[in-house]
Amino acid sequence: MLHGSDDGEGVERNEHLETMGVYLFDKQFLLERLARIERCAVADNDLALDLVAPLTQDYRVCAYRFGQTRGRVTLDRYWSDLASIDDYYQANMALLLAQPPLDLYQPDWTINTYQGQYPPARTVPGAATGNEGVFVNSMLAAGTIISGGGVNHSILFPRVQVKDGAIVEASILFDGVVVGEGAHLRHCIVEKEIEIGPGERIGFDAKQDRERFAVSRQGVVVVSKGAAVSEGES
Repeated sequence: MLHGSDDGEGVERNEHLETMGVYLFDKQFLLERLARIERCAVADNDLALDLVAPLTQDYRVCAYRFGQTRGRVTLDRYWSDLASIDDYYQANMALLLAQPPLDLYQPDWTINTYQGQYPPARTVPGAATGNEGVFVNSMLAAGTIISGGGVNHSILFPRVQVKDGAIVEASILFDGVVVGEGAHLRHCIVEKEIEIGPGERIGFDAKQDRERFAVSRQGVVVVSKGAAVSEGES
């Protein structure tokens, strides 16, 4: 999905989003085709439908077949079409189930990706209150520190910081996000390197969230760079 709609049913703000599909193109060919699409651009362009599908009429287009003997991704033959913010959110939350549809811990399925050389994730007592940092049923990447805050049913990417008294529930926080003291996030996706101010509450007031952020059909709040993330509100 290239960008959201503003029709009251999809993402409430006209945010530019990235496609989650994986495609391989010659660079110059791709730029030329994208230029043609841009000249007649409409809301909710779909890269597969608007770019790839028409190419099958005039060019040789190859695809990788998932879920069969020669197209197995994992032992469980998992596949999820991430066509929207809600699809992406639900696919991530499903990884936290007791028996997830995709088992990331299969010993014969290596995850080949670059990971920064960060120290281990850890919890520490908050400096002000002395409360222990805690996390429940969550995934924490390297470099993450929960200092006196609480994380529940969430996925935290590398170098996330959850400060004293802050609560993160059912959310996805990307690299380098800082959640300030006493802030409370629920059903959020937060873009990397964003600092959430002390006392912020996001995911509790639908009307207020739509005025400040992109909100999916199912109410997932997308906090992106440039959004009105103010400090000290409660």
